[in-house]
Amino acid sequence: MFAVHLMAFYFSKLKEDQIKKVDRFLYHMRLSDDTLLDIMRRFRAEMEKGLAKDTNPTAAVKMLPTFVRAIPDGSENGEFLSLDLGGSKFRVLKVQVAEEGKRHVQMESQFYPTPNEIIRGNGTELFEYVADCLADFMKTKDLKHKKLPLGLTFSFPCRQTKLEEDMDVDILALVNDTVGTMMTCAYDDPYCEVGVIIGTGTNACYMEDMSNIDLVEGDEGRMCINTEWGAFGDDGALEDIRTEFDRELDLGSLNPGKQLFEKMISGLYLGELVRLILLKMAKAGLLFGGEKSSALHTKGKIETQHVAAMEKYKEGLANTREILVDLGLEPSEADCIAVQHVCTIVSFRSANLCAAALAAILTRLRENKKVERLRTTVGMDGTLYKIHPQYPKRLHKVVRKLVPSCDVRFLLSESGSTKGAAMVTAVASRVQAQRKQIDRVLALFQLTREQLVDVQAKMRAELEYGLKKKSHGLATVRMLPTYVCGLPDGTEKGKFLALDLGGTNFRVLLVKIRSGRRSVRMYNKIFAIPLEIMQGTGEELFDHIVQCIADFLDYMGLKGASLPLGFTFSFPCRQMSIDKGTLIGWTKGFKATDCEGEDVVDMLREAIKRRNEFDLDIVAVVNDTVGTMMTCGYEDPNCEIGLIAGTGSNMCYMEDMRNIEMLEGDEGKMCINTEWGGFGDNGCIDDIRTRYDTEVDEGSLNPGKQRYEKMTSGMYLGEIVRQILIDLTKQGLLFRGQISERLRTRGIFETKFLSQIESDRLALLQVRRILQQLGLDSTCEDSIVVKEVCGAVSRRAAQLCGAGLAAIVEKRREDQGLEHLRITVGVDGTLYKLHPHFSRILQETVKELAPRCDVTFMLSEDGSGKGAALITAVAKRLQQAQEN
Repeated sequence: MFAVHLMAFYFSKLKEDQIKKVDRFLYHMRLSDDTLLDIMRRFRAEMEKGLAKDTNPTAAVKMLPTFVRAIPDGSENGEFLSLDLGGSKFRVLKVQVAEEGKRHVQMESQFYPTPNEIIRGNGTELFEYVADCLADFMKTKDLKHKKLPLGLTFSFPCRQTKLEEDMDVDILALVNDTVGTMMTCAYDDPYCEVGVIIGTGTNACYMEDMSNIDLVEGDEGRMCINTEWGAFGDDGALEDIRTEFDRELDLGSLNPGKQLFEKMISGLYLGELVRLILLKMAKAGLLFGGEKSSALHTKGKIETQHVAAMEKYKEGLANTREILVDLGLEPSEADCIAVQHVCTIVSFRSANLCAAALAAILTRLRENKKVERLRTTVGMDGTLYKIHPQYPKRLHKVVRKLVPSCDVRFLLSESGSTKGAAMVTAVASRVQAQRKQIDRVLALFQLTREQLVDVQAKMRAELEYGLKKKSHGLATVRMLPTYVCGLPDGTEKGKFLALDLGGTNFRVLLVKIRSGRRSVRMYNKIFAIPLEIMQGTGEELFDHIVQCIADFLDYMGLKGASLPLGFTFSFPCRQMSIDKGTLIGWTKGFKATDCEGEDVVDMLREAIKRRNEFDLDIVAVVNDTVGTMMTCGYEDPNCEIGLIAGTGSNMCYMEDMRNIEMLEGDEGKMCINTEWGGFGDNGCIDDIRTRYDTEVDEGSLNPGKQRYEKMTSGMYLGEIVRQILIDLTKQGLLFRGQISERLRTRGIFETKFLSQIESDRLALLQVRRILQQLGLDSTCEDSIVVKEVCGAVSRRAAQLCGAGLAAIVEKRREDQGLEHLRITVGVDGTLYKLHPHFSRILQETVKELAPRCDVTFMLSEDGSGKGAALITAVAKRLQQAQEN
């Protein structure tokens, strides 16, 4: 028993001594955690260089775009052909993806030899041969009658032509084997967005944000980048890490000075590194009693499979002895222990270096996604990773230590390069088919110049129709006289009360105007209008308004004051004078009964009487669009048009009295409130309305009315987008075909989301967060489509507004008999102010359709409140002038 213990002690001491000896000899091959973190940082810097346009030409790590824009989403299906070309034989496969709704892949394949004369010949001969083999495969598998998409995996660049000429195949994808690995694993695990090969060679790919890839146009979405990380260090970035053995191996290779990172890692070189180390140790008398065999002097005699065998658990030492004896050596027990440890250090360094570069990629992914923790999967392939007994465990452990903020799963790829080519093709095929369907929907919202000119002409005709005495009663564009006959001239002064009713909030304002200095000071308070009041009785609504006025006067200490009052009432009204306005019909969700056909000023006066607390001089009832024009007209006398592009859409302008047939008198001008939201209610623009517009209209509170407004205003744009998203989801083109309950809810997609989603500064990740708030679990590709849908809907809205405005400025130019008109448009409304592109597109459209009009756009500051006070002040001034 004692002898056994003595033997065990001797063996463990021997092992310890040998390990220490090798550790001292290969000190530079042992990489500390700090060194690995430093290598990780260096690789991050190399990635940046490779991605940037200016530095890419000199970058060692080339970061090649693959034009693979999406990973599988599980909806791929169909038959595909795949070619795996890049060795002494190549493989042709027929791949069936997802048969009968099941997520699986079935493959049939055939190998074809590649004769030496073909390999060493030119590209044309090679592809003629490949085409012949493909034709044979298609004949054997009875596929001649089918046109199948084809994906190719090859490991050398070549321009091909003959495949498409000889048979009916659709070449959709050219695939690198690393990309194939990632795509294969991504089909089984949607979290897979990295592919790594550690085999004869080594490489990695990952999904990068398009906004970071300078070499490719476009900022939307992601693209797979083939890092070609084997060349890391070719520019000297790893000189302090490389050892004398790395340099000797490199000098003896076919490509000295190139692929230096790969030469420290991959299966093609590990065995040779071990051989060079053993030879040097033998020469130094540290192994085999200083004896060397001819085999140990022979390049390539130790292969990576030998290294793997020597590191096997339990059998490793026996394998080591056997391999060394085959090399003509006579190893002692100590030699076998030392050689085994050399293998461990060489392969462990390989795993460490791979882990550092992979950790750099994972860190970049996490930062791109702007998340605290990243959950991701890495698709793995390659003989070294597969056959070496310790390699995967070592790699995984070091990666997790270097990136503790990443939860990484490693997934072994099956038939990565070949199945992957089919998966890339399947995804490309899916994306291509989906793109066509999506483009068909988006095309419905793309207006040609001819269509815009037609809208402009029809709007012009409707304006004239509304101004004529005979046709005014039937006109859809109401062209309502406002009895506002002048713009501010700067002499207005005094205190005025202003009311602003046009949505769910009601404002009461005190406006102080100082004469001559064009100075206005305002004090206001906002009151909510509850839904039950909006849709209750007219009496309840106006009593609520008067209650709000009383609260404001109390708040301002003006309870007994008698002030001139201007009432901004942003609903279609027919005015008989400046202080009389008959409500034509409610919009914006209001439904208060007993109001339509009634004078809203009288209703307000009656409510004030019922309250019996104060008396107010109601001078003017004002539309918010007119208020906008007057506010801007106070600053710029050239402002004769007011435009609102917000929750609703409307426009007013100063018309010559001689053109207003409903009113007597030909002198001077009067502001006309067009109420253009009703444009198209007679069917004149049905040719550009889509099925989505129809659905929004039919689901609204006033079906068949305000059709132009429903295509252009903030209240409806989000709802149009929601209808499109539902349709695309039903077609399986979005959100994996799953319609969430939130998406089914009318009004959930507010127009503010369009403004946020279309912001140029917003990354797709933030778009996804907005969609998540709406209960929509979107992929990166979904986010791109949603952004495109929002853009198509808002662009059409801005163009339609621009066409309508162009009709008015052209009318003003022609009415005044001018070759060239200079005019200012006062603008208000959240859509115009907050949407990132609406104002620009609207202005561009006006410029294109009315080239002889120089139009200045002026943003209104508080048009509805300040404007009401200014109209009241102007009306008072004109009233006093008449009396005098």
